[in-house]
Amino acid sequence: MVPRWARRRETTGQGVNRRNPILADWGNRYFSHVLSGSGQVRPDHTGRQNEGLVSATAKKSSQTRKALQLVLVAVAALVLAGNFVLKSLGDDVAPAEGAEGSALATLDSLTVQDAATEDGYDREADFGSAWQDADDNGCDTRNDMLQRDLEDYELSPGDTCEVASGTLDDPYTGESIAFVRGENSSDVQIDHVVALMNAWTTGAADLDRPERIEIANDPLNLVASDGPANMGKGAKDAAEWLPENQAYRCEYVARQVAVKAKYELWVTPAERDAMEDVLTSCPAEPLPAS
Repeated sequence: MVPRWARRRETTGQGVNRRNPILADWGNRYFSHVLSGSGQVRPDHTGRQNEGLVSATAKKSSQTRKALQLVLVAVAALVLAGNFVLKSLGDDVAPAEGAEGSALATLDSLTVQDAATEDGYDREADFGSAWQDADDNGCDTRNDMLQRDLEDYELSPGDTCEVASGTLDDPYTGESIAFVRGENSSDVQIDHVVALMNAWTTGAADLDRPERIEIANDPLNLVASDGPANMGKGAKDAAEWLPENQAYRCEYVARQVAVKAKYELWVTPAERDAMEDVLTSCPAEPLPAS
């Protein structure tokens, strides 16, 4: 619908501008554009101004684009420079060194070579039957370890050795395990920190049998642990298996290093690398003595 002011202009022709021909002409063309729906009015005497405005806007847009391009180039240069500096710093950082007496320092003293063959390995023939009373204290090694590692343990009635119950703060999983002797006794097992098969293939095959029996019953090489976790580990070394509980990994690897050093066993290249990866995060981790 045409507004009244537009209809009035259509009826009067020149309207209020009839005294001024220039304004009248401009007005007629203005309302002609409005009535015809042809869009923007571009009077002749303002055309050059519109063109100048468009030109200025285009120029400003071009300048903005150029400025943005310069900013992006500068940012990219800063990122590249930062990466170069970080890489240079990383190349200059020396690997962690363990303090004297630490597990990391002791690891550096171990021989590194490939594993020997598993041929000839026999658990009982080479390392003796499981859980002997190796220290002649009247108690087998398994119960010695349960008494050492369980909290609030109780002995079987009338027995001075056999552990009937207790609670294990399991180092491998970080979980608390209630131990009760009976059909679920295997919920808690005694793990050889350096698996006997691993010991055999890294030098124990060259030891005499009494020394191998000592490895199998040495408290330094034993820890009470979650049964399924121990079974999952099997005969794997540090390159193949580490405890799920990351808080225990430094102590675990330090104990492996201590056993290897005590019995002059070697480590494989992959095993050594895995041990080093763990111990560089805790270079002051002490070497356990028992």
